[in-house]
Amino acid sequence: MTNKMSVEKILASRKSLPKVEVGSAARDEAAEGGCGVIGIACSEKIPGRHLLQSLIQMRNRGNGKGGGIAAVGLVPEEFGVSQKVLEEDYLIAVAYLEPAVREEVEKTSIYPTFEVDYVREQAHLDDFTRLGLDVQPPEMVYYFVRIKPEVVNAFRTENNMQDTPQRKVEDEIVFQNTYKLNTQFYASTGETRAFVLSHGKNLLLLKMVGYGDDVVKYYQLEDMHAHVWIGHHRYPTKGRVWHPGGAHPFAGLNEALVHNGDFANYASISEYLAQRNIYPLFLTDTEVSVQVFDLLHRIYEYPLEYVIESLAPTTERDFTKLPDDKKQLYKMLQTTHMHSSPDGPWFFLIAQSAPADMKSEAYRLIGITDTSMLRPQVFALQEVGNGGPSIGFAASEKQGIDAALESLASEDPRFWPRADRYWNARGGSHTDGGAFIFSITPDGDSAKMVCTDKFGREVSVESTNPLYRRNGNPGTKSESVTLPVLDATELSDWFKKQIPTWDYAEFENFLSALVQDASSDVGRMRVIQVLTHLIDRRYPTGKMRRSSLVSLCDEALNQVFDCIKESPSELYQYVSGDKPLPESAGSNQTAVIQARGYEPEGEHSVAMSLVEL
Repeated sequence: MTNKMSVEKILASRKSLPKVEVGSAARDEAAEGGCGVIGIACSEKIPGRHLLQSLIQMRNRGNGKGGGIAAVGLVPEEFGVSQKVLEEDYLIAVAYLEPAVREEVEKTSIYPTFEVDYVREQAHLDDFTRLGLDVQPPEMVYYFVRIKPEVVNAFRTENNMQDTPQRKVEDEIVFQNTYKLNTQFYASTGETRAFVLSHGKNLLLLKMVGYGDDVVKYYQLEDMHAHVWIGHHRYPTKGRVWHPGGAHPFAGLNEALVHNGDFANYASISEYLAQRNIYPLFLTDTEVSVQVFDLLHRIYEYPLEYVIESLAPTTERDFTKLPDDKKQLYKMLQTTHMHSSPDGPWFFLIAQSAPADMKSEAYRLIGITDTSMLRPQVFALQEVGNGGPSIGFAASEKQGIDAALESLASEDPRFWPRADRYWNARGGSHTDGGAFIFSITPDGDSAKMVCTDKFGREVSVESTNPLYRRNGNPGTKSESVTLPVLDATELSDWFKKQIPTWDYAEFENFLSALVQDASSDVGRMRVIQVLTHLIDRRYPTGKMRRSSLVSLCDEALNQVFDCIKESPSELYQYVSGDKPLPESAGSNQTAVIQARGYEPEGEHSVAMSLVEL
């Protein structure tokens, strides 16, 4: 059977699905704005507590109306199943808003279709009000299932799909079963009793009315491991924003998607999907986004490059710079899928568990920005080298990336608090296509991660110089170092001339001398200015790696901030959280170190910044 015939039969099989008129939801324009999104991909499975630190850092980008996470590449023992079950079974995660409806859901939508290998209830806190939540999160139940052979055979016969590959048939049965469950128990009467969160293989999605970090804490995911994590703060700009079903992420089948932004052509995209017998149930632009992605990638079997071009088309000058063969291909994609291309400011993050080449599984983090780049986005990559782990990020802000790296570095010496490389995608460009993909391919007990742009070109780190190891560097710190008598600018210039000949021990000596000089206001002013230059500006680093040097500068700057906190002066003072600035900070001769952040249940996780007044 040709792919075209297979596509037509799959889409035709959806004609019998119930059509639900769910109306339209009112939008509060004043409440719209930038969401906080973070994606992490690592060649090793990392625990959710590191995603948690990113979400805490970005909490100011949320409002408690919706938050969620997704994880791909899980650990079977943490779910009580074997590796074989994790890889081969579909993991159907059902959110029960009314726990009493579980028996009915299982009787009508689980056991008639599936052989259930294992059922697991997600642990959670006993009291949701401890996190300040207004709405009780749903009970989460996971079903590891295989489709009954008689169900597969009946579906093939009913839809004349005898020649369609087994995986495509099974995926579609799962997709349609979820749609029926959601229409019956969530969207059909306006009641919200239960709905499917995710239904792919080796993929899990959780969300609630709250913040993204609340999801990790309430469902106790701090020690759950995964190759890929995504998290989201705030809520969709359309739909049931007051309810868990309207929060991000949304699942296609093999992927979960979060996004920051808004579409002007939501109705147009919905009509495009309706022509293919696909209907949204939650009335959000995020939901239709993942429906389009699932259609293009799973049903049409477009490679990721074509999917990305269909979503974020190359335009204007960049189109003229493309090779002739791509111009012809991209023109056809744009003509065919223009009505499914989101129009407006957006940035997508996608966690995917899908066949890499239809032969082997891969886990992916995909970041795609709109052509106009109207929402903030930053990518990052850290590579240990020599067989060590690699980790990649995509986020709405750099601080979220650094928070995760700092958390990792605090407990695993193989990581350090700064990435080797940070960069932005240029939307719809001929250079990178406005998208980057972090792909993790398992290989026995290990895995390899590769970062590529839209066109498949590999992205590597800028430096492979030796890393800083706190307990593994040659040389010993000197008892003391005398700094040249220079102002901040001159001292920075002097340093830049010295560093190509230094090792890490000599660099630490220099930083120690700087910090020791911060006991006076004059010294504080100079050390803050020098460290700012060293962190922000580019210069040759000799035999040392820049990301390691910047991490050491960050550490030194925090020591200076601690000194100011312990010994405030007329010129420098420390203010924590949302407390008002002291009256003495009213003059233009005072600087304040201000800490901002979230301190739940006595925890302390803040970002410190210098506020010049």
